[in-house]
Amino acid sequence: MKHKIAISILGQKQAAHDDGGGKRALLVSAYKDVSLQVCKEHLEELSLLAETCGVETIQKVPCPLRKYDASTYLTSGKVQELVELARRENIDLVIFDDEITSAQQRNLEKIFDIPVIDRTETILAVFSQRAQTKEARLQIELAQVKYQAPRLKRMWTHLSRQGGSAGGGSGGSGGHLKGEGEKQIEIDRRLLQKEIEQLQNEIKEVEAIRETQRGVRQKTGIPIFAIIGYTNAGKSTLLNALTNADVFVEDKLFATLDTTTRKYSLSSNQEVLLIDTVGFIRKLPHLLVAAFKSTLEESLQADILLHLIDVSHPMAEEQAAASYAVLNELGVKDKTIITLLNKVDKCQDRQMIMRMKIAYENTVEISALEKLGFQDLEDAMVRALQERRRLVHLRIPQNDYGVVTQVIREGHILSQEYVDNDILISVELPVPLANKLIKYNVD
Repeated sequence: MKHKIAISILGQKQAAHDDGGGKRALLVSAYKDVSLQVCKEHLEELSLLAETCGVETIQKVPCPLRKYDASTYLTSGKVQELVELARRENIDLVIFDDEITSAQQRNLEKIFDIPVIDRTETILAVFSQRAQTKEARLQIELAQVKYQAPRLKRMWTHLSRQGGSAGGGSGGSGGHLKGEGEKQIEIDRRLLQKEIEQLQNEIKEVEAIRETQRGVRQKTGIPIFAIIGYTNAGKSTLLNALTNADVFVEDKLFATLDTTTRKYSLSSNQEVLLIDTVGFIRKLPHLLVAAFKSTLEESLQADILLHLIDVSHPMAEEQAAASYAVLNELGVKDKTIITLLNKVDKCQDRQMIMRMKIAYENTVEISALEKLGFQDLEDAMVRALQERRRLVHLRIPQNDYGVVTQVIREGHILSQEYVDNDILISVELPVPLANKLIKYNVD
């Protein structure tokens, strides 16, 4: 059944802009508590989202407002200006930068007489295009169905009107019968609820598999670094540069939606796992935070976070704050974070770099594309691991050579010698493993 039910329900308008190709869009952003420059930057990001969907941005309009209109989001005068602009420019799609209610969307579409969508719906469309794995596709379908559920009513108003006129006259029972639209809404609501339950069950099955895989990784004791950061900050580029992972890279928002894990060996021969996670974005729809929590939880399970920031971007500070906001929403606390200031070779504002270094501890300047600063990055990774490790001196019988193999694989060997039938090893080990091997400790 899947999302096909939702598509059939939402039909007319949804099909008009889901594919996006060839659409000429008018982008609108209302600003009240931010500056005009910030509003323009938000519109630029919205334009990139639209471009990712194959939509051409014709005009970007920032709208200063003292208050928002409950029925149309913007004041009637501003809406009329935009309607005239849309007609002059042959616009066939209007995109609002903020989330608008289903009632506002309905009213605006009547006024513009063309499809009107918001930032949330645009992000959902991008995610739908980019999802590759079964889990990502299921999560997207669930988010789309939940987003569209409150918008059912507007699709069947024409049937309600027909039902009302068919009831005919006073007296009789016609006035007490539900209109055809209302009946259809109830049917569709039940279908959607059934679809939501089915998707949730399928997601639980996939999550169980992911949890098993995660448990296997954790049992190995190999330290895990999760690469996090704003979308298009260069996370996949960094993973490719460090591990030759051949992960798909594109200069578009949300080029990567699915988690990729690769092994990486430090110069000390210490093996670690690097995880490339889905990018964050400001105003990330709550539906997507919930939908992708299982994917984003890779950040929760990692030992250390590599927070990548594109310092060449004029809104780098806001993007970094947005990433932390998502982490807070996920409940990430007390994690060791190494802040990577990426694209320093393209950054024209050295003051930006200085502000970042003041705002965030443990920062490293790099260029993932040019492979600059990688030694400093590795040094920071080693220091972070050392803080999670303990120097121990072990005496292990040769009969327990499996333990020796584990120590060599997970530890940083400082010295090793054979005495009688035992092996003496001085090694830095992860604290959990050091505690497990306490019976071999000779301190």
